[in-house]
Amino acid sequence: MSETDDVIDVLQSAYMEELETVINYRTNSIVLDGVRAQEIKESLEEDIQEELGHAALLGQRLKQLGARPPGSAEFAAKQESLQPPADSTDVLAVIQGVLDAEEGAIATYRRLVDLARAANDPVTEDLAVEVLADEEAHRTEFRGFETEYRRD
Repeated sequence: MSETDDVIDVLQSAYMEELETVINYRTNSIVLDGVRAQEIKESLEEDIQEELGHAALLGQRLKQLGARPPGSAEFAAKQESLQPPADSTDVLAVIQGVLDAEEGAIATYRRLVDLARAANDPVTEDLAVEVLADEEAHRTEFRGFETEYRRD
């Protein structure tokens, strides 16, 4: 397998991770209840658009590299901790699930930066750095939410 093939594999995986995140953020933004849930729901709604944008960028990069984004038949769900909680007022469970998803995304994009650099693919490297910064910002926001909820 070539270095470019490795880059394509991670791009395809990241594409599917972004779409899975959108599904789970959407579901959690619908099912959460309670006054305290409102800020989290609003944040998830905002992040949905950003994650969709990430998927679009990844899909376009795949096409530019002569590959294609995967379709739903290639989808395998992995975000166990981001599933909607049984108790619709368990906001902390959703926050922790978001943090897990963001940690996974950060690891993926750091790996993509390294692989793109090794493959001498500065365009993919720049894309990965840009999306990595967004994911780190999401993580920081939800760490703040977690601190607030643990304090109460």
